[in-house]
Parts: sequence; C-alpha cells; structure tokens
Amino acid sequence: MSAPAITPVVVRLKLSLLRNGLRQSGGRRAAYIASAVFALLFAALQVLGLVALRGFDHVESLVVLLVAVLALGWAVMPLFFPGGDETLDPTRLVMLPLRPRPLVRALLAASLVGIGPLFSLCLLTGSVIAVAHGAAAFAVGVLAVPLALLVCVALARAVAAANVRLLTSRKGRDLAVLSGLVIAIGAQVVNFGVQRLGSSGLEQLDPVADVLRWLPAASAVGAVHTAGEGSYGVAAAQLAVSAAALAALLVLWSRSLTRLMTSPDGSTLQAGDSAVRDRPSAGLGRLLPQGRTGTVMERSLRYIWRDPKTKAAWVTSLAIGLIVPVFNAWQGTGSVYFACFAAGMLGIQMYNQFGQDTSAFWMVATTISSTRDAYVELRARALALLLITLPYATLVTVLTTAMLDDWTRLPEALGLSFALLGAMLATGAWTSARFPYSVPQDGYKNVAPGQVGLAWISIFGGMMGAALLCLPVIAATIGLNLGESGQDLRWLLLPVGTVYGALLALGGLRLAAPRTAGRLPEIIAAVSKG
Repeated sequence: MSAPAITPVVVRLKLSLLRNGLRQSGGRRAAYIASAVFALLFAALQVLGLVALRGFDHVESLVVLLVAVLALGWAVMPLFFPGGDETLDPTRLVMLPLRPRPLVRALLAASLVGIGPLFSLCLLTGSVIAVAHGAAAFAVGVLAVPLALLVCVALARAVAAANVRLLTSRKGRDLAVLSGLVIAIGAQVVNFGVQRLGSSGLEQLDPVADVLRWLPAASAVGAVHTAGEGSYGVAAAQLAVSAAALAALLVLWSRSLTRLMTSPDGSTLQAGDSAVRDRPSAGLGRLLPQGRTGTVMERSLRYIWRDPKTKAAWVTSLAIGLIVPVFNAWQGTGSVYFACFAAGMLGIQMYNQFGQDTSAFWMVATTISSTRDAYVELRARALALLLITLPYATLVTVLTTAMLDDWTRLPEALGLSFALLGAMLATGAWTSARFPYSVPQDGYKNVAPGQVGLAWISIFGGMMGAALLCLPVIAATIGLNLGESGQDLRWLLLPVGTVYGALLALGGLRLAAPRTAGRLPEIIAAVSKG
C-alpha cells in the first residue's frame, strides 16, 4: 500500500496556521488585511506601470533588474524575518516520519500560499507582458512566470533550511534586528538610483542587465525578450539556466532537510569537559581608565557589541550618518555641512541611556548613592560614546570635504560637528534622567506600550534643545562666511566649536547628575516596564 500524499495535508496546515493566527486578535487580523490590501494594490500598480512601459526602449533591462531584485529579496527574507512564516522552520517536523523528497514537494506547494507569492506572481506577469512581442515570446512567458516564481520560493526555502540553526539562535535574532539597517541603506540606494535614471535614462541599466539576464530567476524573464527577437536557442539556454538553478536549489534544500532531521544539535548533546574553557580576559579593559569610569565604559561598549537592539541602533546610525553626506557629495548636490549628520545620528545614542539597561538598571542603581556617583556614571557613558563618535564624525567630515574638494570649509564643518555632538551629549544626559523609557528586548518595537509619548519628548525635545544650544556656533559660522573680513578667521570655528561642545557636554552632565541621583526609583520603574 502506497503512502498517502502529504502535499495536500501540508497546504491545509499552512492555511490553518494562517487562519488561526488571524483569530488571535482583531488587531492582528486588521494588520494582516491592511498589509494584504496594500501589497495587492502596489502589485496592481506595478503591473499597470510595466504594461505602460511596453514598447519603450531598454524596458527589458529594467524588467531584468526588477526580477533580479525580487529574487534577492526572497533570498534574504528568511534571514531578516525568520518569524514571518511558521513553516520556514523545518525542525518542527523532525519527529514526524517524513522523507525529505516528499516533504520538499509539500513545503514548496505550501510556500506558494500567501501574500508574497501572489505579489511576486503579479510582478512577474507584468514583466513578461512588458517585454513579450510575438506568439513565441508569450509562449516562453507561460513557462517563464511559474519557473521564476518557483526559483524564488525554492531559494528562500533553501536559505532558511541551511541557516535554521542560526535563525533560532541569539546571533540569528541579532541578524533579524539588523534588518532595519538593510532597509535604510536600500532606501538610500534606491533613491540614488532613481535620481540617476531620471537624469540619464534606462540605457544606464544595459550593462548590468547584460549580466543579470544570465542569472536565475532573471534569466527566465530575459528569455521572453530574447524569444521575441527570434533568438530561440539563446532563449532556451536562458530558460535552462533557471531550470537548472531550480533543480540545484531543490537538491540543496533536500540535503539540508536530511541533515536537520538526522543529525543532533547542541540541545541533544552532552557537553564534555573539553567544551568548557575559560575565556581569556578582554584586552579592552586594560586600555580604559581604572575605577568606576573604566568599568562603566567597558559595560557600555559591550552593550553596543552584544545587545541586539543597541547594536542595531548603532550600526544603523553609523551607516546612515555616512550615506547621507557621501551620497549627496557623490551626486554633486551636497555640502560639507551635511557631514554634521554623522555627529547628529550618533549623538542620538546618548538619549535614553538607562533604557538600554532595561530591568537590569536596578543593579546599576545600587551603586549610585550620591550626585558624584551619578555624575561619574553619566560621564563614563558619554566617554564610551565619544570613543566611537569623535573619530567617526571626523572621518565622515574629511571624506565629504575631499569628495567636494572644499578644504577651506573643513575647520568650520568640524567645529559645527563637535559643537552639535557636545550639545546632544548634554541634552541626552538630561532627558535620560528626566524622560526614561523601556526598550523591549523581544520583537521589533523600540518603545514599550504606553511610553511612546515619553520617547517622543526625550528624543525630539532633546534634539530641538541641542539645536538651540548650537545657535551661537551656527551664527558665528554664518557671520564669518558673509563678511569678506571674516574669511580668514573661519579656522577659529574648529577650536571654538570644540571647546564650546566640551563645555556644553560637561554642563549637561552636571545638571543631569543630581536629577539622576534623586529619581532612581522612578527611572527603575520606567525602564523595567517592558
């Protein structure tokens, strides 16, 4: 007696998971429906836009690039959003008597259920319509659309199965949190690319498309345009590339499933004595000052390196602080003053200093018994931030100045950056004590429910205060640039901005210290809420 097919069972399981998830709460159901409507509306607009481009020169290059980006999105989706689909984790099926090959077919069919596959199907269909000319091209398109969709889905599944141990570990959660960085960088890259295309036309994509049209799944859609030109042999070869990639991905996926279902993991192995080793002491502590200052600095730096939320915030700020001035300078529309964006992005990290400690802040609070202790604590946290911010802001300013070849404005740009950084350290220390809020460790929220107003006041109120504190340096910069006699004195803005920023930082720390020491119970309650 042959075993029953498991594909319908797994598809019904996927539908049941989706239905039961929507039954959990009205908010989740509303969010899913809203996201589905938005995705389908966007897909419909994409299809209409691609159909409208039919007949335009170089549209095939745009289509090939879109499909390549779509495949890339499917590849990275499991890494950055592992919780988006419960069936992405095949270890849930380890205890069931299932063979890899039937399971691969079943999971592949179940993967075609959802908003993502429907959106991809619409985009692929619109792409084929945009480049298909003639009966042969449309015939190839009938094969290209499902083939490209299967390649995308199999790619996502193969990546998820190969990295499932990573995705369920702490490092995997760190990687998921860093998805915000990829979105931020991608938005800037897309913005830059759209501006270049708007000024130069679609022909700028031809060199890239010539390469991508031979990579799966873009090669399947590229075959449609090739068949329309009468090159049937080349079109068959492009389809074969995607078909071979699909077969290879299915084989890799099957092997990953076999390994996951037959090999033990760390939870089933007994740790031996050789696995327990004393870690060598970090050399970072030996480079920092002695006493409480060095201890607090090392703790803050370890938060940056190890805590997922803190790490994501820092990496995102570092990336955006570099991208904005450099991309604008690259396009020739920037200014050396854009380099202050780097200092501003990193200065934000001084806000809500105690929130990153979460409920563990009570242990820090037990060591603060006076205003002096609070001052040393805040000063050490500011020094840890300066270890990264000062050289980084200087590097971004020098790089932006070099790209614009405007070296005469380097001193004033650095002076403004240092003054802004000092002002944000001052206001950040004060708002950390006055408006603390909790940062949830799970999920993607950065503010605990009910504390959004506190976060807005802390961050945006502090930023407005920092801007007001920088007005003297800004006014001096404007005045020296307006008058002819002040041109030779602009170099003074570097020492003036540096000293002014240092004085602001010290003054802000001293003002925040007594408030911190006097509000320890309130701070503990606020940062422990999440």
